[in-house]
Amino acid sequence: MTPYRTAVVVIWGLTAPAALLLACRHASHASVPDDADMAQLAQVSAEPVPPQLLYLPDGGDQAIGNSFQPAPNAEVAIPSAALNPGRRCPPEMVDVRGQFCIDRWEDTLVDAKSGRELSPYYSPVGDRARKARDFWQNERANMGSAKARTLELPDLGDWQLKGHIEPMAVSKPGHIPSGYVDGNSAEKACERAGKRLCQSEEWITACRGEKAQLFPYGDHYEQGACNVFRESHPAVILHGDASIGHLDPRLNRVEGPEGPLLRSTGASSRCASNWGQDAVYDMVGNLDEWVEDSYGAFQGGFYARATRSGCDARITAHPKAYADYSLGVRCCK
Repeated sequence: MTPYRTAVVVIWGLTAPAALLLACRHASHASVPDDADMAQLAQVSAEPVPPQLLYLPDGGDQAIGNSFQPAPNAEVAIPSAALNPGRRCPPEMVDVRGQFCIDRWEDTLVDAKSGRELSPYYSPVGDRARKARDFWQNERANMGSAKARTLELPDLGDWQLKGHIEPMAVSKPGHIPSGYVDGNSAEKACERAGKRLCQSEEWITACRGEKAQLFPYGDHYEQGACNVFRESHPAVILHGDASIGHLDPRLNRVEGPEGPLLRSTGASSRCASNWGQDAVYDMVGNLDEWVEDSYGAFQGGFYARATRSGCDARITAHPKAYADYSLGVRCCK
């Protein structure tokens, strides 16, 4: 389980701008700034000031939604380039400079043997999924507001818990991408699809598009263009604290004032990294995505991370065995 930590910290020896910048950043568990944010922080002068007690802001508008209903698959247009029979990449992948292929959309995990979709709201590892379901079925009655406690857990099919499941990554438009994915499972899921995890440099190149921009849509941050830095944090809404309960299967079903926090693949139409007549979607925000790194790394940010680092957003604080609601996968070839 994710360690329980307070969302209140004392920051010593920072100027007011430095303290504010640190307080406004959070990673998949609220208190870890991404590597690009740390570089920004290092540029702020360190003139000593008295210690300050600061709350790490992660949203928290109390919009929860109704009891659980499976999210419908959205209608998302498929680029005409994907239908070209002469292309070198598979139809669900984008050709980047003729050097490598990358999945057009964040991946949904399916069982490689049966083709059945795994629930995107649980770990693809059966024992972990079972433990999360059993724990949160009881614990949800003890945490958060009265309204939060009424939000039901997503269904977890018995078939996903029985037998030998082999998760495989599938890139589809208009689907809820799989969260709760650890780095080892992400790597194996890509391999079962005849692909691999992207190298960090490949991932950044694909994200920046053919114009090599900091964001998929341009060089300057635009709030709402990608599904990142959202108005709410799901753990604040469900648990009253952004730093706890990150394996709760309900987190990616939470809605904020502006709608569902996690969106279906391709729903953020402006968040498109263009390559010729084709594009890669949601490389900034929605879910963080594992990349190839022996120590563990993921990139891009997720919907509730307070980052404006765009394609440079990267977290290296967790090993490959780590998983939480904010982590997904996208493959290269």
